[in-house]
Amino acid sequence: MSRTQEDAVEGGSVDELISDGDGSEATEAGETAWASADLPPLSPIPDGARVWLVPTPVGNLGDLTLRAIEVLRAADAVACEDTRRTGALLSYLGIRKPLVRLDAHTMRRAPQVLERYARLAYVSDAGTPGISDPGAELVQAAIAVGVPIEVLPGATAFVPALVLSGLDNARFTFEGFLPRSGKDRKTRLSAVAARAETSIIYESPHRLHATLMDLAGSCTEARQASVTRELSKRFEETRRGTLAELAAHFEAGTRGEIVLVVAGRPEGEVDPAQPVTDPAEQARAWAAAGQGVRDIRDALMRQGLRKNDAYALALQVTQAQATQGT
Repeated sequence: MSRTQEDAVEGGSVDELISDGDGSEATEAGETAWASADLPPLSPIPDGARVWLVPTPVGNLGDLTLRAIEVLRAADAVACEDTRRTGALLSYLGIRKPLVRLDAHTMRRAPQVLERYARLAYVSDAGTPGISDPGAELVQAAIAVGVPIEVLPGATAFVPALVLSGLDNARFTFEGFLPRSGKDRKTRLSAVAARAETSIIYESPHRLHATLMDLAGSCTEARQASVTRELSKRFEETRRGTLAELAAHFEAGTRGEIVLVVAGRPEGEVDPAQPVTDPAEQARAWAAAGQGVRDIRDALMRQGLRKNDAYALALQVTQAQATQGT
């Protein structure tokens, strides 16, 4: 699942969005393979108008389901974010279909496309459409005109990354891509820090280090997390550790699609969403729970105390706690 494509098509008709088949011509080998297999449909394909959201592999082509192939073959056309990428996939499968570009810049034409093609399959660049991509807008457009929608189960990035993290997955929040800057980003980071359940974040490789540093500042450096990259590909990697350790590891940068999983706020750790009515009393409670000077200082600063005041109070309560323990 990728961010908005930059090569926007401004203006033009639906016809201009339809590929003439660059990469979508069926190969003789592909056609022969399907004929020799002589596979019956896995399940009946419904008649009439319909929109299918079809998951595509996030890395390994072997993750494409047989049902997804059946639907792609049954559709009148295939809408997608990138006609070249999807054309190559259809060519590999031996499927010939008109390709219609529907990305964040062209999704406003969705009603016209739905009118022209009664049976439309939609794929994103990778993974399940409608998650952090324009597929959600197509669903809304289909609902508005009364076209039935079917979402096929299949490949997605965040579920394997969550399981690989080894963190609690009984409850979790999917954040998708965080805002890149400003107040909205700070608000979302604070929400990740405050919640008790695990958080899942998509990030680009060149912003990963900055996001890990921001999370360490919001959640404390000791919060457990994992970074999974290149899922289902040859160089798949999952790195686990504290936010500080992960930030140090990825300081030089990395490559590939990134899923970042952050543990929920541990019991006894300061909740930044709760106001501090008595900073000294709260600081003493944090020190008694084993919080260090830096964590207490940062927590007090998030509650509105000035840096020098927060540090002085944090130092005072931790020294007092150490004295009591001796």
